[in-house]
Amino acid sequence: MTRTDISLPVSTEQNALLHTMVPGGAHTYAKGDDQYPESLAPIISHGRGGHVWDVDGNEYIEYGAGLRSVSLGHAHPRVLDAVRGQLDRGSNFVRPSVVEIEAARRFLDTVPTAEMVKFAKNGSDVTTAAVRLARAATARPMVAICRDQPFFSTDDWFIATTAMSAGIPERIAELTVSFPYGDLDATEAVLTEHAGQIACLVLEPATQQEPPPGYLAGLRELAHRHGCLLVFDEMITGFRWSEAGAQGLYGVVPDLSTFGKALGNGFAVAALAGQRELMELGGLHHTGERVFLLSTTHGAETHSLAAAMAVQQTYVEEGITERLHLLGDRLAAGVRQVAADAGVADHVLVRGRASNLVFATLDEDRQPSQPHRTLFMRQLISGGVLAPSFVVSSALTEDDIDRTVEVVAQACVVYRSALDAGDPTPWLGGRPVKPVFRRFA
Repeated sequence: MTRTDISLPVSTEQNALLHTMVPGGAHTYAKGDDQYPESLAPIISHGRGGHVWDVDGNEYIEYGAGLRSVSLGHAHPRVLDAVRGQLDRGSNFVRPSVVEIEAARRFLDTVPTAEMVKFAKNGSDVTTAAVRLARAATARPMVAICRDQPFFSTDDWFIATTAMSAGIPERIAELTVSFPYGDLDATEAVLTEHAGQIACLVLEPATQQEPPPGYLAGLRELAHRHGCLLVFDEMITGFRWSEAGAQGLYGVVPDLSTFGKALGNGFAVAALAGQRELMELGGLHHTGERVFLLSTTHGAETHSLAAAMAVQQTYVEEGITERLHLLGDRLAAGVRQVAADAGVADHVLVRGRASNLVFATLDEDRQPSQPHRTLFMRQLISGGVLAPSFVVSSALTEDDIDRTVEVVAQACVVYRSALDAGDPTPWLGGRPVKPVFRRFA
């Protein structure tokens, strides 16, 4: 798998073809070829376990599989067996399937802090449903989101706050305010400034940093004291922190929470979970005004729910969360060591919980640098490592980790050369990678 250079003629041709038919060349902005070095954005043919192959025939050790969704590895046998068991029984009916009962029971057993659950196909829908439910329950119009976290939904209430707000009326953005992670005093100031107007606080309970002691419990108390709800976005923390998510690990129960990504191991399934008195506002067993919570034709496809149940069973029975942490610890230690050996320990950084690692690429002044990220990614891809992050799947082996560290070591030597030159341009091979959220293409 060792390579010093790589050519992707078929991938390059197919990327161009995608742009003629699909706006942005991908169905998820984070998968766009602008996120990869020029002419080094492979089109994937197939995957197995922790590896993928591109249409040019190259094999890669893959990280961040499916944008963190494929945490068990590609084509996991237990998941595929569960899916196959439903395919010849029908996938969608005019009334609920018995699989919906089984899937709801399995989810609530796995996440015992929740009392009711409703399934959908993606994280944006369930998180927006949580916001809608909070607004209905509190009769308040505004939402407060954590400003230190990158993404919550494709819907207007969130996208209006980003650099890609074109097409959204400005007054929509006025209904969303932000608060900093880990700072209860600053959050209370936001709640006080908009007294009686904020329906909920929305945040990922933890991502690149652990919550300060008492923070999540304090945030819940603060929200309730100001008459609003606490919503945990567990798209990333769900399963990777514990089978019951961050709420299960830290012992703080939100009013509502949303799950996805790892829940289906690549199959499309997401969940809105929460306390019965709130969730039931979207049901039929109350006398108040009805809330249009979630109503999706494909939200309860039997094969996706079967995949979710298999994922949950596998996590519990095989200790997947622990394995993710062990693999991540091995990778982080190795990368930090080779970065130090190459003299770039202050420039190539590994951050985050072991099960959810990312890397940062800093320039000579130790500032985040897209050109340096481009250089680093080019070296990784050329070495057979496809890594927009260092998020592991449980299908990776210790040998995969060790091979990755070897490739990173080679990349760090080049990185040092670029720092010494004071200009990474000669090593970029073209335009630098670009941030997802930007105003102009």
